[in-house]
Amino acid sequence: MTTFLADTAVLTARTLRHITRSLDTIITTVITPIGLMLLFVYVLGGAIRAGTGSYIDYLLPGILLITIASGIAYTAFRLFTDLHSGIFERFQSMPIARSSVLWAHVLTSIVANVVSLAVVVAVALAMGFRTGASVGGWLAVTGILVLFTLALTWLAVIPGLTAKTVDGASAFSYPLIFLPFVSSAFVPTASMPGPVRWFAENQPVTSIVDAIRALFAGEPVGADLWTALAWCAGILVVAYIAAIAVYRRRFA
Repeated sequence: MTTFLADTAVLTARTLRHITRSLDTIITTVITPIGLMLLFVYVLGGAIRAGTGSYIDYLLPGILLITIASGIAYTAFRLFTDLHSGIFERFQSMPIARSSVLWAHVLTSIVANVVSLAVVVAVALAMGFRTGASVGGWLAVTGILVLFTLALTWLAVIPGLTAKTVDGASAFSYPLIFLPFVSSAFVPTASMPGPVRWFAENQPVTSIVDAIRALFAGEPVGADLWTALAWCAGILVVAYIAAIAVYRRRFA
């Protein structure tokens, strides 16, 4: 365990240095969600009825999930680049814990996404976002977002290891970016036609968005919190098992 932690720390520092030398990755990650936030608030927001409060307050949870979905595409990209540069083969020949290579990319993804989320929240505050959440509420929101990031990052590891091209490695995130649009992120699900409403109410993004929205508003979360955690934990377990299996099969 000590060796694993030490190796992971060294390799995480390596991948973090790559990000600091290429800050355009974080800038690119936040451009899409901030652009969507500006579009929906200042262009479309006046025509959308989503409760009595400010639309930015309603919108932000979904934008945060889109930020994460945009960010994990770079995890798959960085993993694909390392894999095809030959560095993985060098690591395999060294006396290090094998799983530390993957965990370094996963931890780097969490750090990078937390920075991106902080930037998006700062822009939302400048646009008028206000919250009645307590310190505990903010910690709960942070925990949900980090858990969601962790789950999607392990999902990103799979195409990072199996894609044939760099575009294929990152393209898997497009459906994840689109998923919040068919949820309660932008409009109440009650306004949707039957089959679309059923899908929106029974997919993971809706429960996560509703839980974060309630926490931001300082309201009782109810069952949405447990449903959101169950979705995140389920995705994490399945993605982790699949990613480790792909990694072991490739480097057996």
